[in-house]
Amino acid sequence: MPTPVDQPTLPKLNNEEIARYSRHLILPEVGMEGQRKLKAARVLCVGAGGLGSPLALYLTAAGVGTIGLVDFDVVDESNLQRQVIHSQASVGQLKVDSAEQTLKGLNKNTRIIKHNTKLSSANALEIFQDYDVIADGTDNFQTRYLVNDACVLAGKPNAYGSIFRFEGQASVFAAEDGPCYRCLYPEPPPPGLVPSCAEGGVLGILPGLVGVIQATEVIKLILGIGEPLIGRLLLVDALGMNFRTMKLRKDPDCPVCGARQIRELIDYDQFCGVPTATEVESLEASPYGWMADPPVVDGIPQMSVEQLKARMDTGAAPFILDVREPHEYAIVNIGAPLIPIGDLEENLHRLTFPKTTEIVIHCKSGIRSQRAALILRANGFSNVSNLAGGIEDWADRIDKTLPKY
Repeated sequence: MPTPVDQPTLPKLNNEEIARYSRHLILPEVGMEGQRKLKAARVLCVGAGGLGSPLALYLTAAGVGTIGLVDFDVVDESNLQRQVIHSQASVGQLKVDSAEQTLKGLNKNTRIIKHNTKLSSANALEIFQDYDVIADGTDNFQTRYLVNDACVLAGKPNAYGSIFRFEGQASVFAAEDGPCYRCLYPEPPPPGLVPSCAEGGVLGILPGLVGVIQATEVIKLILGIGEPLIGRLLLVDALGMNFRTMKLRKDPDCPVCGARQIRELIDYDQFCGVPTATEVESLEASPYGWMADPPVVDGIPQMSVEQLKARMDTGAAPFILDVREPHEYAIVNIGAPLIPIGDLEENLHRLTFPKTTEIVIHCKSGIRSQRAALILRANGFSNVSNLAGGIEDWADRIDKTLPKY
């Protein structure tokens, strides 16, 4: 199988490197030539978070010569539960800077290239062109589709991984004659249907497990050994410690890798139904964080935490409903009655007031509460609003003494 770094002249290993990688060199499947391929390889890690941490650490330790890091975020205290490339001392630093410090401390011979930017349709192909393999460690659908399409258009294999709660997935997409991410998921789920890790949680160890699988696939691709996960989707269940593999087929009608209808990168926020940066900025232009007239999403008015606080201060507060889970309510709450969204339809009888009563629904960040508002509206409640930003915004902008999670 051809490898991404096949070339007539590979860099030599010095004595120090021979000693360092001796456990690789005595593997017949790796040997001197394989280690020189690793040294010549250039791998781009998209994301320096949960999946990007073990990816970058193990690729650097293995002797990959150049590691690129794409991330525009800063290290937060909540990252440290799973993003092991960062440390307590790096809280507040750019993730690419923090990761570089750790990786250079692990292997001084690896070149680290930092892309402190948000990956977009405008820059993805330019960034990807300098790398042999792309490793997707992102946590949102719009970037996954962007990475996939850019890999297909650029002819780069995509070592894919994703995680949620206790489950993970891994595969190799966009390889020659193999399927791409769109062959598996032609369309993104409706916005808000699948919670993010920030909304739904993730076992801190899980990204380590899946990220190491991704790193393994990257090394196999570079060396041209074994059976990469091309045409296969590995499903990981950490609670049951089960691994299952599904066969994937290349879709001849896939608009990217099959029918080739998509020949350039598109607007992935629009494709996934995510508000654009301009729309978000316009909503945040008001001194209250949202426009004076609440914006409406799918027919549901979006109320800011400042607007709700002002209503509460005047004594004209609406009925507030919390639709998070009991374990979240135990962490922090603002005293609102709790009906988890999964139990809402079965417990509508608990809302004994007239259906014209004003109701404001909140969750952690405003995603689940939007879905809950749609449920209430479908059941005849006519005056329902969603608390945009949820209890996260309340703790940020109204009561800073509250814990955040």
